[in-house]
Formats: sequence, structure tokens, C-alpha cells
Amino acid sequence: MTGVAEGLAEPGPEPVSIGRMTLYPEPESVSRARRWFRKFLDPYGLTCSLDDCVLMVSELVTNAILYGEAEDAWRVRVEWWRVGEALRVDVHNPGFPAHVRMRQPAADEAHGRGLCLVDELSDSWSAGPSPLGGTVVSFVLAGAWNV
Repeated sequence: MTGVAEGLAEPGPEPVSIGRMTLYPEPESVSRARRWFRKFLDPYGLTCSLDDCVLMVSELVTNAILYGEAEDAWRVRVEWWRVGEALRVDVHNPGFPAHVRMRQPAADEAHGRGLCLVDELSDSWSAGPSPLGGTVVSFVLAGAWNV
């Protein structure tokens, strides 16, 4: 054993920031997030589907704009990280973490499927308090890079 207490997992690789963007909470920011994310990640030659990543970013930015709220001017922040061979994407907004939940919308509802898509396409996702204040919703794709 290498200095890790018995029963605890070995610590994982340190996250390495590979990009971030800050967006205004307006509908046009969703398409801007898709374009920027694709532009910045395309050169990395991901082994996962960039289209799936772009779709998940789009869904989380949409949710951040719809449900993040603050009394003062605010922004949506998107960050992406390499964690070993995994890609992690974090979307921050000033909303309350307790309000994030996956819904089971009725067939005739126009909204409510974003987190269902993220749940289906990612290896994992989470929501909780953001270190920036408010909420962060993240997804992870485990095999995004060949190591």
C-alpha cells in the first residue's frame, strides 16, 4: 500500500482544465455553447462521440438558463476537464442545488428530458453546490481519450 488508509480507494488522477466559457443567461447562449464547445474540443481527437458531448452541453446550458436565477446580473459558466482518460464537463449557475432533479415527463410535454438524455449518454452525472456559488451539474464520459 502506498500511504493510503486501508479500505479507502486510491485517489484518482488530478483534473486538468482544458477549457471554459462564460455565457449570458439568454437563449442564444445555447447555440453559442454548442459551437464553442465543438470548436475547442475537436482538436483533442476524443474517442467518444463529440456529437453526444455537444448535445449534453446544450441540455445542461439550457437548464442553467431556464432554472438558474439570481437577483443580480449573472452568468452561466461551462468548464471542461481531462481526468485521466475521462472527460468531465461542469455547468455552473446561481440556482439552488436542491432544485435539480431528473423528471419523467409525459409524452405530450415539450420539456423535461434534458437530464434523462444526460443520464443515458454519459457514464455518470451529478448535481450539487458549486464552488462558485449556486449549482453545478456535471457529466463524465469515462473513455474520452486513449491513455
